Amino acid sequence: MDTAERRYYAAEVLKEKKLREKQPCPFQPRKRDAKCTKDGGVCSIRLYSYKADAKTGRAMGEPVPGPQGELRATCPYPFHEALDIFHWVGETILGDDNPRLVGEVGFLEAGATTDTEGGDDVGRIDMVLVSNKPVEGAPMEWCAVEIQAVYFSGDAMRGEFKSFADETVNWVIFPAGRRRPDYRSSAPKRFMPQLQIKVPTLRRWGKKMAVVVDRAFFDSVGEMDRVSDISNADIAWFVVRFEEVPGSQYSRMVRDEVRFTTLERSVDGLTGGRPVPKSVFEERISGKMNPAS
Repeated sequence: MDTAERRYYAAEVLKEKKLREKQPCPFQPRKRDAKCTKDGGVCSIRLYSYKADAKTGRAMGEPVPGPQGELRATCPYPFHEALDIFHWVGETILGDDNPRLVGEVGFLEAGATTDTEGGDDVGRIDMVLVSNKPVEGAPMEWCAVEIQAVYFSGDAMRGEFKSFADETVNWVIFPAGRRRPDYRSSAPKRFMPQLQIKVPTLRRWGKKMAVVVDRAFFDSVGEMDRVSDISNADIAWFVVRFEEVPGSQYSRMVRDEVRFTTLERSVDGLTGGRPVPKSVFEERISGKMNPAS
């Protein structure tokens, strides 16, 4: 963004929510005039390093090179870009690269779960892809799709928006607050229970679950043993990455990897670690009971 754009968007965010101008979302081609649903409009984040401008001494930021500085999606809608992910899933699982898309299909009936926070997250399937190549007399061919972005935590962003709205600021400032992608909350705490509830039923029905994440999310979880053929898999992980478009200020989503695995191995990976030996654990207990003076 140029200075005027940054100033405009920052000023909008600082208004009362009801007074803000609704901003378009460029990633929802299925909806006409789709609007951004993220408070502050932050649908991706990346790691920046501090850089002091040689002439002015201004605190500036530049993206960290390599995988550590890649974009990480914090909203599911960037994965909908050009609907490419659904063409990829349909081609891989259904043999149909142009399936019908059916969004948010109810999966749990009322009373099947308790009124706990996040209950709606497991009550629906994000997207169901249905083959457009039906065979007369054969059962419906479909697969389930779950899209998972990462939550981020840390300091509030209001201070950054105030700085960008300041008419004297005409450069990309280095963030004053500290924020990070929270993979522990996103993977084992929120996403793993969804798979544990949904996949066993899909497996009994003979249906596959496609999981869509970005490369940073997939690399944050533990290693998952893969199976060689989709017929032996419960889950197909579709991993994408965000690639900068040469000569422009934009990035685009590109296909990266498909990993076929089972529910059990996916849970192992999302847990993100292996238990330490009992002796090591007991040493840690002793260390806390008898801290060094």
